[in-house]
Amino acid sequence: MCGLDVISKSYQVRLLISRVSVDAAFFKKLSPWENLRYSARLYGVPIKLAKQRALDVLAELGFPNKRFNDSMEDLSRGMQQKIAIARALINRPQVLLLDEPTTGLDPRSKREVETYVQRLRKENALTIFLTTHDMYEAEQLCDRIAIIDKGKIVALDTPERLKKLVTHKDEAKKASLEDVFMKLTHKEWAEDADCKDNDH
Repeated sequence: MCGLDVISKSYQVRLLISRVSVDAAFFKKLSPWENLRYSARLYGVPIKLAKQRALDVLAELGFPNKRFNDSMEDLSRGMQQKIAIARALINRPQVLLLDEPTTGLDPRSKREVETYVQRLRKENALTIFLTTHDMYEAEQLCDRIAIIDKGKIVALDTPERLKKLVTHKDEAKKASLEDVFMKLTHKEWAEDADCKDNDH
C-alpha cells in the first residue's frame, strides 16, 4: 500500500491510515483538545502543529472554538463526530476510512461533514473509502461506488454508469442509486422472505 509492503512495513503503513467510525471512541471525561493531543503523540505529530491542524479542520466544520476545552461527554453527537474527523486528519494520512460518518447527525452537521469531505477529495492527494447506507450521500461524495450484498461486491462503477443498469417503464424517469441497489439485491431479499414464509 502506498508503495510499502504491508507485512514488513506494517508500522509505517499504519501511520498513513486514519479512520472515522460511526461510533468514535473517546476519553469522554477529557476535552476535545486533550483527546486530540493524545492522538498527536501516538502519531508523533508535534503538539503545536497538531493543534493548528485540528483548529483548521474544526473551523471548516463549524465547530465552536469555545467548546474546544469542554468535556467530550458534554458535546452533541455532531460535535463529537467533528472531533473524530479532526483526529483522523491530524497525521495527514494518505488513506482515510470513513465508516458511516454522518449516521445519527442532525441535518446541519451532516451537511457540514459532507461538504468538508467533498473538499478533501478535490484539494488533497488523499484516497477516501466511505461506507454508507445513504445512496444520495454515496452519489454526492464518491467517484466510484461498490454495492455489496452478503459480503460480496455485486457492482463497482461510477454513479452514472451504475444508474444505467436500471431502466424504468416510464422512460422519462431517471434511475437512482437506490433503484440500482434494490435491483442488485432484491432477488436475495425475496428468497429470504420465501424462506421465512415457509417456516410458518
